[in-house]
Amino acid sequence: MKKRILTVIACVAFVLSAWAQSSPADLLKADPRKAYGTDYPYEFTTAKLTKAPRGYKPFYISHYGRHGSRYYWNAFLYRELDSLLTIAHQRQQLTAEGEAFYRKFEAAKDELSTGVSELSDLGWEQHQRIARVMYNNFPEVFKNGGNVLAISSLSGRCVLSMSGFCQELVQCNPKIEIREQSSRFTLDGVVPGDRQNPVKHDFPKPRPRFEKNRDQFKEVDNLREKVVSRTFTSTDGLPGNMQRIGDNLINLYTSLPNIGHEGMMGNIITDEEIAARWESSNLGSYAWLFPDQYVMIPILQDIIRKADAVLDGSSDRIADLRFGHDNCLGPLHILMGINGADRNPENPYEVKNCYQNWETCKACNIQLIFYRSKKKGEDVLVKCLLNGKEASLPVPTDCYPYYKWSEFRRFYLNRCSL
Repeated sequence: MKKRILTVIACVAFVLSAWAQSSPADLLKADPRKAYGTDYPYEFTTAKLTKAPRGYKPFYISHYGRHGSRYYWNAFLYRELDSLLTIAHQRQQLTAEGEAFYRKFEAAKDELSTGVSELSDLGWEQHQRIARVMYNNFPEVFKNGGNVLAISSLSGRCVLSMSGFCQELVQCNPKIEIREQSSRFTLDGVVPGDRQNPVKHDFPKPRPRFEKNRDQFKEVDNLREKVVSRTFTSTDGLPGNMQRIGDNLINLYTSLPNIGHEGMMGNIITDEEIAARWESSNLGSYAWLFPDQYVMIPILQDIIRKADAVLDGSSDRIADLRFGHDNCLGPLHILMGINGADRNPENPYEVKNCYQNWETCKACNIQLIFYRSKKKGEDVLVKCLLNGKEASLPVPTDCYPYYKWSEFRRFYLNRCSL
């Protein structure tokens, strides 16, 4: 028993040590675009995966993915900027940089207004590539073909993300049989809070503890003023106030890489300036996603139920795939406590160390990989990948990043029993 405790402690120390070597500040310095948060386009990295214990091979995957890159989620952003820039141009209230931006925006505005909320070409490509990486990482799961169920929210961008992902899997191996479903019947397993979900829930919505100490966070952010002054010689008589105009410009900027329009805004904003205000935006993301963690309990229950069916032989599926939204995957990430996201600190300055909103980027995904031993009677193991990288869970283990399914199941069923 003492040896097991020491092993677990050593494993936890190793995980924390590895995490400390890649602090949020270091990661932002290496790639300031991470500060785009939930607008960050999916990052493909060659993550080294830990070999499974001797005799174990993967046989089943349970997955939840956010839709890929898309145009801005509502039409107001494009409409308001179109009106604002047009009036400012007519009144000669644009700077030289603002005029250059206006011309590029004008050339693209029909595309932008038509594309509102739609999946972009990049979004399709992201899911195809994620599928191929999954196939190549775990060929034992897919090499003989088999049945896969894919379910999606009713949103077109999620349906197309699912389609791109599934097409790529079949391209990898035509023996794979996939049933794709976007239906009110399956909403509980992918978007439980959807108003069209026939299953109604009433889960508590807790506030993160840092909120009571939010006034301790000293925010120094004048980026709105900077981008407005770089765009307009004056805002007198223009529609909207300084804050609204500044927010619209910043939101447009962080969305542009998702639709192939980087550079449209010239030097009006820089990635480094977005990165400088990231901690504040990250607090906002955590405050937004945290209260809905329990709303995602049906997704976690769906994961457990479908895995149980595979393990007891009542299901022959080799994978269950789910395609939804950031407002589902983010709270699920917190509910599961992936990489400590459930720590819920009281100090607002500690939030960045347990959750980083770029992990809820476009096409972000959680993959649970199940492993079975050749030896009869051995425990089934499960490993969690967050955006393709091995992730820690608040489940006891002596063989990180692998967890006994029995321990995983017990821990999360208890967490689901409010």
